[in-house]
Amino acid sequence: MTNPTTTSDTPIDFSALRLQLSSGSEKVQQQLIQQLATLGEPGLEVLMDFLLQRRDRLPTWIDGKIYQILHRSEFSPAREFLQTHFPAGIVTLRSQSNIDYRTLQQLLIEGDFQAADRVTLQKLCELAGSTAVQRKWLYFTEVERFPILDLQTVDTLWSVYSEGKFSFSVQRGLWLALGKNWEKLWAKIGWKNGNTWTRYPDGFTWNLDAPVGHLPLSNQLRGNRAIAALFSHPAWEKREQGAGSRE
Repeated sequence: MTNPTTTSDTPIDFSALRLQLSSGSEKVQQQLIQQLATLGEPGLEVLMDFLLQRRDRLPTWIDGKIYQILHRSEFSPAREFLQTHFPAGIVTLRSQSNIDYRTLQQLLIEGDFQAADRVTLQKLCELAGSTAVQRKWLYFTEVERFPILDLQTVDTLWSVYSEGKFSFSVQRGLWLALGKNWEKLWAKIGWKNGNTWTRYPDGFTWNLDAPVGHLPLSNQLRGNRAIAALFSHPAWEKREQGAGSRE
């Protein structure tokens, strides 16, 4: 059996990999994370150290990817590390409305995007109130009243655990880049093909092979007024103004 800490009889310099991981670009970090995940316990230890160093920063999908790798590993110190330092996940679950997002975080950690999408809809309805919970869909006026902090929490969860591919803010960015053209957006994110809406649920792609912005779906938002209210929500302006700082 080949020693995972050597390549062609050449020892792997984990100190160099550690330095590259800390100082490299996002693209370099992505490549190194994948490499370290294949290098056994020493590689996982580098990832644990890196994640701990970043604990006081706003989490990004880089942190989420490392967390998922450690969470899925059979290396017991990695599980113990996560339980000690990140017992509920990498994202702090803030809510102005006392909404519990723990189930959503766990589903996204596991990569169960279809179940996470259903829970996202449930949580948005909880934000809107008991009538929306019973109705199971939203009026645009209810979307407008969503608390900023809650919408940012849901958005961060999706982004962090999807390698940055899925979130409302990603969808909004595409919409703006397409000149706020809804038909172009529907096609871009795979919600519509020509004049045909993608059929729920089997027509959608519930993994990272999906187009950027494909999820969260939250099917009720495909009406333009509700999703326009979502994309115009002040949560995104606040996030853009405060980018790079922890609230």
